[in-house]
Amino acid sequence: MINEQIRDREVRVIGEDGEQLGVMSVKEALHLAEEAGVDLVKIAPTAKPPVCKIVDYGKFKYEQTRKEKEAKKKQKIIDVKEIRLSPNIDTNDLNTKINAARKFLSKGDKVKVTLRFRGREMAHMQNSKHILLDFGESLSDIAVVEKEPKVEGRSMTMFLAEKR
Repeated sequence: MINEQIRDREVRVIGEDGEQLGVMSVKEALHLAEEAGVDLVKIAPTAKPPVCKIVDYGKFKYEQTRKEKEAKKKQKIIDVKEIRLSPNIDTNDLNTKINAARKFLSKGDKVKVTLRFRGREMAHMQNSKHILLDFGESLSDIAVVEKEPKVEGRSMTMFLAEKR
């Protein structure tokens, strides 16, 4: 809210250069803002009394959007990459999958390793748990197991994350 939109009786006022001007009526605050040739902007409406600042509204809005963009730039989005295995995987195929997972982890992504079972393989699910454990063990130098292997329907999944 700016200028005449502010409907409170009293507000805490902050000057242009950041100094506290104290608690006063909205009329007095508006008068001070008009003298300075700028706007009265409500910054903290939930405070008791609400906090208003004497500032150029266009400049204030511009600074706010710039700060939001800076904050967005610094954020890191973590993707979850999935690697699918089967219980009868050969060692060379497994090594290829491990190298792919190593690449994902080095980029900062999390890796979901899924061991899929089909047909008769369902009867020997627990015997295949060692594949996932070996997978996690071979990446233990750069990764940590975030979620232990867990059976969900026709598959067993495990999550790996980069070591901090």
